[in-house]
Amino acid sequence: MTRVVMLAALAVSAAGAFQTPVMLRSATATRRVTVPQVLATKMVAVDPPRVRTFIKKDIKQPDPICQTGQENTMKVMQSGRMYRYNVGKAEESEVSLCEKAITDYTGHKYCVALNSCGSAIFLMLKAAGVKPGDKVLSNAFTFGAVPSAIEHAGGTAVYVESNDAYVMDTEELEVQLKANPDCKYVLISHMRGKLADMDAIKAVCDRYEAMLLEDCAHSLGVYWKGKHSGHHGKAACISSQSYKMLNSGEGGFFLTDDDYMAAAVATYAGAYEGLSVKHLTVPPLEAFKGLSNKLPNYSLRMSALAAAVIRPQVSTLDQRAEKYNERYEKLKSELSRRAKGLLTVPDVTPGVSQPVHDSIQFNLADHITPAQVDQFLAECHAHGLPVELFGAKSNARNFVNWEFAPAQDPLPKTSKMLARACDVRLPLMWDDEDFHTMADVIVESLDAALM
Repeated sequence: MTRVVMLAALAVSAAGAFQTPVMLRSATATRRVTVPQVLATKMVAVDPPRVRTFIKKDIKQPDPICQTGQENTMKVMQSGRMYRYNVGKAEESEVSLCEKAITDYTGHKYCVALNSCGSAIFLMLKAAGVKPGDKVLSNAFTFGAVPSAIEHAGGTAVYVESNDAYVMDTEELEVQLKANPDCKYVLISHMRGKLADMDAIKAVCDRYEAMLLEDCAHSLGVYWKGKHSGHHGKAACISSQSYKMLNSGEGGFFLTDDDYMAAAVATYAGAYEGLSVKHLTVPPLEAFKGLSNKLPNYSLRMSALAAAVIRPQVSTLDQRAEKYNERYEKLKSELSRRAKGLLTVPDVTPGVSQPVHDSIQFNLADHITPAQVDQFLAECHAHGLPVELFGAKSNARNFVNWEFAPAQDPLPKTSKMLARACDVRLPLMWDDEDFHTMADVIVESLDAALM
C-alpha cells in the first residue's frame, strides 16, 4: 500500500499551529520555515519495497515409486530374471503382466512393452507400412521425439498447423491432405494431454484414405466420450518416462486391436524364435508366421525391472488424475481472475470426458511484447518457478529447432501460438498451498515485466 509522508511533523498546539517555526534539512542546507510554508510544501508518494514470492521446491522432482513397485523390483533383482523372456511361461513374466494391466485399463486388445515411447512410435510407423521417403503428416506442435521417430522409420515429416488450444487444426489437416495426395499416414500427437476433435480428425483421415496413428505419450488417463484415448487411430503409443503418468525412468507401450501390427511390433521388438508365446497380449501364433525371417529384430524390449516399477502404478491412475484435475481447476480459476487480460488458459475440447491436467499451459496476451515475454520468464525463473516457453529457441517442442526434419512450408499459426504459449508442471507431491504460491509468482512476475 502506498504511504504518504509529510515533509515535516506538525507537533504543535492548535492555538499556535500556524506560527511555530520548523527546521527543514536537505542534503546541502538547513533552513528555517514557518508551518504555513510546510503545509504548502508538496507531498510525495513513496511506494514501499515490494515483497516478492519465492518457490523453494524443485518443480522437476518426479513422483516417487510406491512401496509395491519397490518390492516388485527387489523380487525381480533377487531372481536375476530381468530379461523379459527368462521365464517359464507368460503368466510368470513381469513384463507380460504389466502389458495386461495396461490393456485392461485402456481397453485395447494388444500391447507390447518397449524401452521408450519413441521406440514405440518408430515401430508403430514400421508396422503401419511406412517406407523410406513416405510422407507422414504430424502436428507442427509436438515433442522432437515424434519427427525423430518419423525420420528413424525412413519417413518424411509434413507438419499440420496447431491452434491456440495446442491441438492439430482439423481444417489445416484437410488442406495438407489435399496438397499431399500421396500421403497415407497421419500421426497425431496429444501434446500435454490435449485432444483435438477426434471424431472430426478421424473423418478427415477416412475421406482421404489416410491411416490415423496416435501418439498418446501425454494422454494416458484421458477419455474421449467415455472411451480411453488412442482408439480413433489404428494404433497408439503411451509413455512411462519420468514426467508422464507412469514413471519407470524410460519406457513405452504400443497399443492396437490389429493382429498384424501387434505381431509385427512384437517381432521388431525382439520376440524371436517363437517367444511370442511368453506374451499375454499379442495375437495367436498364426499371426507371427514367417515374421521373424521377414522383419529385423531391433531389440527394443522393456526389461522386467521397468515393468515391475510400472505395474502397481496403473491401478492408481484415476485417483492421481482426480487430484491433478482438482488442483488444476483452482489454479486456472485463480490465474484467470488475477491476471485477466494478460493470459488465457484454453478450455479442453468438447468431447473430452476426462482430462488429466498434470501440467498447466497458458497463452500470454497479444499486447505483451517479446521483450516483456522474456522478462516475465526471467522473473519467474529468478523466483524459483522455471516457466517454459514452447517457442523458445532451445525448446525441443519448437519445430524450428528440428533441423533433422525441417518444415518445408511456413507455419504462421503455430509460430504465433508458440511465441506466447507457456508451460508449467504441477507436481503431484507438492502441497495444495504450493499452487497458490505458484499463482503468486506468475502474477507478480507479469506485474514486474509490464512495469
